Amino acid sequence: QVQLVESGGGLVQAGGSLRLSCAASTTFGRRMGWFRQPPGKEREFVAGISWRGFTDYTDSVKARFTISRDNAKNTVYLQMNSVKPEDTAVYYCAMERDQGGYAYWGQGTQVTVSS
Repeated sequence: QVQLVESGGGLVQAGGSLRLSCAASTTFGRRMGWFRQPPGKEREFVAGISWRGFTDYTDSVKARFTISRDNAKNTVYLQMNSVKPEDTAVYYCAMERDQGGYAYWGQGTQVTVSS
């Protein structure tokens, strides 16, 4: 049983910061990631992190967002700095399956960036 619960979303002004958290029942040491779905658009990849901390980001958030994880707490974070209105979306935490590929998802947390 895998349960992912996101928190930390809310309203923030453009240029501000926000930190999202994802509490997992267990991670099994698998890669974790953050995705987002803007209004009226498809879900898109934001950032991913391996068990050992290797990270990757979509180009639009590089140098602004930082993904990290605390394996002892089964928690993954997304630090969002210098946010822009186009960052407005529902953000989802995800975990990959044994063979790779993200297969487990949280319920999502809304992030709204005001101009």
